[in-house]
Amino acid sequence: MLLRIVKYCDLDERKLMDVYSESNYENTDYFFPDETDKTAAVRKVEAGFLNYLKDDFFNMTDAAYWILEINGVWVSALRTCRVQKRLYYLEALETRPDHRRKGYGAILLSGVADSLKKDGPFRLCSCVSKRNIASLRTHEKSGFQIVSEIGYDYLQEEADDHDFGLEYCYSGA
Repeated sequence: MLLRIVKYCDLDERKLMDVYSESNYENTDYFFPDETDKTAAVRKVEAGFLNYLKDDFFNMTDAAYWILEINGVWVSALRTCRVQKRLYYLEALETRPDHRRKGYGAILLSGVADSLKKDGPFRLCSCVSKRNIASLRTHEKSGFQIVSEIGYDYLQEEADDHDFGLEYCYSGA
């Protein structure tokens, strides 16, 4: 089932953090390099992540968290917001480690695109690390095309030559 969450209070924090468990663990070294207790470091990363969603993300224009739920488990997630008229930015596509390689990321991306089509033409942009072959393939499988050798993060307003810029276009036809 595809869920579209537009208010922080409708998020199940634990289910969402379970989707991002691997990334949150990896981010401990970046955000809390001096924290020797990994469990404490993960809790700090999760708290920062959730605070960002509550204080910043859900205040953006047309911000939405999209969740793919299978049998009550949140297996894949991403977030979108509108950055210009009919231009959306997608970030943070992630699938739970124990549910990868089953096509759930592509199902989620396709479901988001199908939902956005209901309102007419749009472009959906994303950045993906040039080293993240699995994510690149997932995006391409879902209709995204590489449009730039340099990714552009619309929220941070910065380019990164370690990323590709990808785009999904729907003309309304």
